[in-house]
Amino acid sequence: MNNLRTEQAIVTTLLALASWTLAAGDWRDKVDPALWSLAAKSTAPIDVLITPTTPAKAAIDIVALSERTAPAERPGVIHAALKASADASQRDVLAWLMREGIAHRRFVVVNAVAATLSADKLAALAKRADTLRIDPDPRVASRLPATEPVPFGKAITAIEPGVTYINADDVWTTYGARGGGVVIAGQDTGYRWTHAAIKVKYLGWNGSTADHNYTWHDAIHSGGIPGCMAESVEPCDDNGHGTHTMGTMVGDDGGTNRVGVAPDAKWIACRNMDQGNGTLTTYVECFDWFLAPTDLSGQNPDPSKAPHVINNSWGCPTSEGCTSGNWTTMRTAIQNLTAAGVLVVASAGNGGNGCSTVSDPPAFFDESFSVGAFRSDTGALATFSSRGPVTVDGSNRMKPDIAAPGVSVRSSTFGSDSSYGLKDGTSMAGPHVAGAAALLMSAVPQLKRQPALVRQFLTQSATPVSSTSCSSAGVPNNLYGSGRLDVLAAVQAALAATPGIYLDGFE
Repeated sequence: MNNLRTEQAIVTTLLALASWTLAAGDWRDKVDPALWSLAAKSTAPIDVLITPTTPAKAAIDIVALSERTAPAERPGVIHAALKASADASQRDVLAWLMREGIAHRRFVVVNAVAATLSADKLAALAKRADTLRIDPDPRVASRLPATEPVPFGKAITAIEPGVTYINADDVWTTYGARGGGVVIAGQDTGYRWTHAAIKVKYLGWNGSTADHNYTWHDAIHSGGIPGCMAESVEPCDDNGHGTHTMGTMVGDDGGTNRVGVAPDAKWIACRNMDQGNGTLTTYVECFDWFLAPTDLSGQNPDPSKAPHVINNSWGCPTSEGCTSGNWTTMRTAIQNLTAAGVLVVASAGNGGNGCSTVSDPPAFFDESFSVGAFRSDTGALATFSSRGPVTVDGSNRMKPDIAAPGVSVRSSTFGSDSSYGLKDGTSMAGPHVAGAAALLMSAVPQLKRQPALVRQFLTQSATPVSSTSCSSAGVPNNLYGSGRLDVLAAVQAALAATPGIYLDGFE
């Protein structure tokens, strides 16, 4: 796949790489220092993410384009513009990769190309004027919450406490809104789509047969385990984390297991981790697919099938390859999805009770709707919930944006089609917010494709919790954000604002 030179030539190249002294403005500065180090230590090809230079004629003011586009048309218009820009920016780099026989995967949601390069090809690519940056794409394990069995004797309520705490059930009964007409997406460890709590909500299931085109994508291209191998053609889950989060968003088995916030919403999904191992590229690939879902062969992208909200119960730390040098790549993907009318929800992280522990993307990006966790029995902030302000990027940005139930959350698990378990984490809080966003858009359909307004109503209607900790001064603050999620209040506020919700001039 990589057209490697002879072993002797490779060794010579590696020695040269190791001896280079980088000068400001030198072409070698285009390559992340960690990547040079990897190349110097091993003769094996290296997974990388290439950012081509964007020609001036291909540059887009994506925010302005979104603002002058009617909400319903945003996915198609934004995707077309991004594809045209990517085509122009990536053309020559892609041609070079093909001439060299190097397998690659291109993206549209952000101007980037994934490839596996030998050391000599890495140097050749960096010398090209149309290459802006090359980053490593290491595969490192993420820490995911463990599932706990439901304690013997613990009362199982018909509707889970987290669902009732945020008043989702009151939205169901008062307004008849249960998420219908809204598509929720998740990128995670995968999903046991046949689980009783989520099967009938899967967009690829029509009640008798399954069609996984446009409803499932696997960004894992090697590895896997029996039953959930790489490039699976149907949803699978090798860890259980994803199945649990989806249950909190839409789960309802029609009986006593009413674990989801928006039980009539439909879901689509992308696997971004192999047994808890993710990379910058797998995350970006899922974002890319959500912008314009494809068939199972990865062809015929259709932005009209983009979800309305994406849940991201994961973080990409420096150890996983997300560094200050490439944060812009993931942030741009989220900016572009937001411009396309998709709300991106991100768990704040489980960094503990210290200040400035919201430190991993995508949680600390301004464009991400970041969620902290509290206890649904007392309302107290979970000790593990990460706090702001965000200092890792020098912004001092206040985070999280809002807080939701995230302790002892009961939901579907991947053990069987009828198994349930408890998990703690902001990974459990994020799905409550994604589900609440679906309820809000279901109750007020005019809010679809207007993520800024959805955020506005959810934050402004949250139950305020004052704090002066972590450089906070009342509400909002760096512990709870704007406060505890209350989706009933958000729906009431949005309905009261009608027709004032058409803030961008479209109806």
